[in-house]
Amino acid sequence: MPEFDLSQTSGRLAALVDMTWRDHAFLRVWWQNAHWISDEMVRTNQPWPFQINRWARRGIKTVINLRGGFGTSFHQLERDTCERLGVRLENFTVTSRGAPTLEQVRGAKDLFERIAYPALMHCKSGADRAGLMSVLYLHFRKGEPIEKAMRMLGLRYGHVRQGKTGVIDYYFDEYLKHGQPKGLSLIEWTERAYDPDKLKAAFRAQWWANVLVEKILRRE
Repeated sequence: MPEFDLSQTSGRLAALVDMTWRDHAFLRVWWQNAHWISDEMVRTNQPWPFQINRWARRGIKTVINLRGGFGTSFHQLERDTCERLGVRLENFTVTSRGAPTLEQVRGAKDLFERIAYPALMHCKSGADRAGLMSVLYLHFRKGEPIEKAMRMLGLRYGHVRQGKTGVIDYYFDEYLKHGQPKGLSLIEWTERAYDPDKLKAAFRAQWWANVLVEKILRRE
């Protein structure tokens, strides 16, 4: 993956072109999949620099990148834009087709306790990883029960639970089935009776949903 010299006009232009086509950012110029999920948190897809600028003008103090992508054009542009605007950039990488790990669940709780608000969190499309973290945000930060917070994993946001991305839903479903009835918190159950590899192996996606998510939508 090439590094871009954003101090040069040519380097910045090259990064924007790369982001536009390699990362399909042309689809996100007008469609942001942006939703305020509380008075202090908005979830969205990967923002353009000009969109980060707009969010900063609306008071956003922290941007949470859930994708990783270090060294890519989109991440370099995002980091540069946040630095120029005085917005804190937090990198907290999660996956859309893997069961959450204990470290990720604990890390999410810590993240939501320490960042400055209002905040914005994003993955690429704003559907799956943003959905996972929205559930954890509402549960840990706002005290919502998991069964209510799971509304963040819905078609309204572009999430398809019948595909491979449904392993996220399956994690929460298994907690509600096996952990909550025993009086265990989400973290307690994740610590004591949960194996992400076994849970992922037990999950079964439907073929038509895999075609939709993997081949048509081409989700990251």
